[in-house]
Formats: sequence, structure tokens, C-alpha cells
Amino acid sequence: MNEMKLSFLSRLENEAFARTSVVAFLMPLNLTQEALMEVKTMLAEAVVNAMIHGYENTIGTISVSVAYDDTCIYMKVEDQGCGIEDIEQAMKPLYTSKEHLERSGMGMTIMQAFSDEFQVLSKPQGGTCVKITKLIQHEPAKQ
Repeated sequence: MNEMKLSFLSRLENEAFARTSVVAFLMPLNLTQEALMEVKTMLAEAVVNAMIHGYENTIGTISVSVAYDDTCIYMKVEDQGCGIEDIEQAMKPLYTSKEHLERSGMGMTIMQAFSDEFQVLSKPQGGTCVKITKLIQHEPAKQ
């Protein structure tokens, strides 16, 4: 198993840092373009959700850990923000608590669709942890 951990402030400009760092870490896996785009999308959704929903109008710390073994990539995005009152409702497609920010309400749905396992752990005022497992899809070896 190989693993990396990042912690950064919940500023929108740090989402690209997190995404780029994770992609660089996963380069030895020789992922398909499709798998790489899915990983980047899931990570971006989880990080931006932590920034916008977890910390709302404050700055806090977001932690990202990524690990992989021979078969799977394991991602975890955590914040210590306001937490989610109703996880079941938050998981519904098109649900958003931030209509005024023109949020689509599809972040959780997208993460769930691209992952092989998806779990959200949260409690009000206790932060949120999003856990994602994705089976590795390698680019075929060149002959």
C-alpha cells in the first residue's frame, strides 16, 4: 500500500493544488484517461463541498488522504466544519442547501456514480468525512 496525506486551508484556489497533487501521486498507476478524470472529478467535488458547505463563510482545514494497493484507490476528504444535518437528503440528486450560489446539487451523486464504494460520515457541528474507493483501471500496456 502506498499513501499520501495533505492538509490545506479551505480557500477555493487550493482545490487545484489538491487535485494536482493527487494526480501526481497516482501517476505510477498508469490509469486510463477516463479513470483519471473520474478521480479528479470526485476529489474536486468532495473538496469544494467541504469548502462551501462544511466551512460556509469561514476558513478551516481540509485533509485529503489517498492510498492505493494492487486493486483499488482509496480517497478520504475530511473537514471539521458544520457537518451535515441529514445525509440521506444531501445524497439526493439536485438537492442543494445553497441555491443562491447556483449550486447544481449533483456533487454527491457524481461522486457516488464514479466510485465503486462511497460513504459519507457526518454529524452536525462535528465535521464530515467522505470516503471513496475506486477500482484501478490501468491503461493497456503498449506492445
